[in-house]
Amino acid sequence: MPTLALVHTVASLVPVFDRLAREIAPGVETFNIVDESLLRTTVREGSLSPLTSRRLAGYVASAEAAGADAVLVTCSSVGPAVEAARPLSGIPVLRVDEPMADEAVAIAARARGRIGVLGTLRTTLDPTSDLVGRRAAAVGAEVTVSPRLAEGAFDALAAGDTETHDRIVRDALVGLARDVDVVVLAQASMARVADALGPTPVGVPVLASPRFGLQRAVDVLRARSGSSASPVRLDAAAAVEAGS
Repeated sequence: MPTLALVHTVASLVPVFDRLAREIAPGVETFNIVDESLLRTTVREGSLSPLTSRRLAGYVASAEAAGADAVLVTCSSVGPAVEAARPLSGIPVLRVDEPMADEAVAIAARARGRIGVLGTLRTTLDPTSDLVGRRAAAVGAEVTVSPRLAEGAFDALAAGDTETHDRIVRDALVGLARDVDVVVLAQASMARVADALGPTPVGVPVLASPRFGLQRAVDVLRARSGSSASPVRLDAAAAVEAGS
């Protein structure tokens, strides 16, 4: 059975990915590595430091030594460190937000090329916006990336006020959606807000990274094991869409 290691910087994401794994990766064994100080340090310092990048690479190496066939890092704030760790590993090392970014580019390319990126932390918003731009350039797509920070949402969540956090994110999402063709949620922890949208008149697809990222990891493991199972494509139909 293939084994996937998940590296988290937010402990509350462990049950989120465990539920997803039971749903879409029943033939994959998973284990979790959690270190919240990676994100806390990045937020405190205002950017991803070389030391934090080295620490993330150490967790990837530990996962490989523990028998993982691939590693999925679920934090977008340390995304650049994930890319830096790839050449040092003998197994695939995946960013959770890359397939979401690819889908956003595909949706925008079929419309007017406008992608909104919503985050509650500048340290996540900037690398996610950069990723979307680079993924668009890689396929020759002309897009405009519009980042927006949901001011105050992270502080509310840190204080345990999830209701205020969700309201701020929801309001920022509705405002951003008026000006773009698709909205990318920069943090995996924001996925539950998208899930709760229901009939909110957002009007454009809203993409969250957990399902996209885990499905990409499953597809990579299948390819490495030579499985003939067809990968599940997650496109706009799998995103949260207003009026659907």
